[in-house]
Order: sequence, then C-alpha cells, then structure tokens
Amino acid sequence: MLEHLQIVDLVIIGIGLTFAYIIFGITGFGTALIASPLLAFFIPVDKIVPLLALLDCSAAIANVARDRKQANMGEIKRLVPLMILGSLLGAGILLYTNPDKLLIYLAIFVILYALYSLSGFKPVAEYSAKASVPFGFIGGIFSALFGSGGFIYAIYLSGRIPDKNGIRVTQSTLIGLSTFTRIVIFFIAGVYTDWSFLSMALVLFPAMIIGVFIGRRITLALSRESFLKIINIIILISGLALLSRTFL
Repeated sequence: MLEHLQIVDLVIIGIGLTFAYIIFGITGFGTALIASPLLAFFIPVDKIVPLLALLDCSAAIANVARDRKQANMGEIKRLVPLMILGSLLGAGILLYTNPDKLLIYLAIFVILYALYSLSGFKPVAEYSAKASVPFGFIGGIFSALFGSGGFIYAIYLSGRIPDKNGIRVTQSTLIGLSTFTRIVIFFIAGVYTDWSFLSMALVLFPAMIIGVFIGRRITLALSRESFLKIINIIILISGLALLSRTFL
C-alpha cells in the first residue's frame, strides 16, 4: 500500500488520522467514522478495517495506559461476556442472512437517541446494571456486523459512570478488547503476512499518538456536560452515517 502513495497523500492521511484520533482521545471511540471515508480515497477498502484495527488497538492502549485505574472494571466484567456472545451471533447473521436490513433500524434508534439527549429535555439518564444485557449484547452484534458498536457502549456507559474520564477510559478498554479480537482473527486469516500493513501502520503511528494525546488533554479541560454533548454529537453523526450507508 505504502509504495503506491505520494508524500502529499501521506500528509493528507496523517492530518485526517490525527483529527480522527483526537476524537478517539476525547470519547474512546469514533475513529472509523472519520478515518474510513478518507482512507477509502487512497487504499483499497478491504485493507481499511485491518489497518484501523492495528491503530485502534494501539490507540486504546495509549488511552488507557496512564489512566487505567479509572477504568470501571465492574462495567467491563458485565459487558465483555455479553459483547462476545453478541459478536458470535452477529458473525452468524453476517454469514447466513442479509444484515443490511437491520442497519436502518439501528441508525434510526441512534439518531433519535442522540437528538433526545441533545435536546436538553431531560437530565442524563441513569441506567441500572441490568441495562448492560441489551447494550452489551446488541453492541457485540453490531460490532461484528458493521464494526459500529462503540457508540452503543457509549450510550450505556454515559448513563452509568458519573466521571467523564472514567467513561473515556472504560470505553477505550472495551474498544481495545474488541479490536484485539479482530487483530487475532486477521492474523489467523493471514492478513498481516502482507508487510504493507505493518509498514503503513508504522508510518501512521505518530499521527495516532499525537491525536490521542491532544484528545486526552481536551477531555481533562471539559466539564461533564460538555463531554457528554460531544459524545452525543458523535453518536448522532454515527447514526446519520449508518443511515446514509443504507442508501448507498
């Protein structure tokens, strides 16, 4: 991949990825929403997910490393088994049915939720621990189907964890576990035997690190209300992106 790109191309990709990972540094998710459309102009579409898996896993580690003690392990222990079960079901749906019909329902739900949260008509909802069952399971399903489960976990965590940094670190931990699973699958499938993936990831690694660092600094300066507003804006954009995908 790298040998087919010009210096100008790499600069454009680097700037775009820096912005994408600023969003990741703030929210703990959302990279693919920004990075995938940009990368599609420069590299084959089937190479984007494996490449972002390497960078996202590294970003999650960078996001969690300094603040790992603020991760809510109780929520992680609730969500991860459900995420795995949902991922298995999602993989089955992907292999044996047409999942595109489900995408529009998810998109509509996400858009309505984000608009409701941004409207100011209510305070932030507080979910019970039992809410981890639908959110964890459905998040796993749609992560496997569309690679778009991060905002579902964000909806749940923002209604469970009072501290904005706790939300960010817990979200990053979940994304790290999810992307690590994808890396293992791609590795077993032999995708990473192509050294172009590793060389491309290494070249783009500084953009990821800079973005995560800036995003973390922004988060520390935000109030919880501003942080949740950013989360809901990203969720809204995610829903609109999913909805547009159903018509492409």
